[in-house]
Amino acid sequence: MNERENTANYLRGLSDEQLAAQAKDAANTLFRLRVQSQTDRLDVPSEIRRNRRLIARIKTIANERKRGQ
Repeated sequence: MNERENTANYLRGLSDEQLAAQAKDAANTLFRLRVQSQTDRLDVPSEIRRNRRLIARIKTIANERKRGQ
């Protein structure tokens, strides 16, 4: 398994409340990274992309649960 599958499997194992908390945390982190990228240099520029994809995975899993899949 690669890192992406491990992350998705981990997220699927979380409850709805934990998933929402992860989404909120990821959104806050993304905001801080965007502000930092505009005011300073980022140590790891790919961190923004990684965080955006994490948010997308969380939203996808939440939508799957909502639809009952």
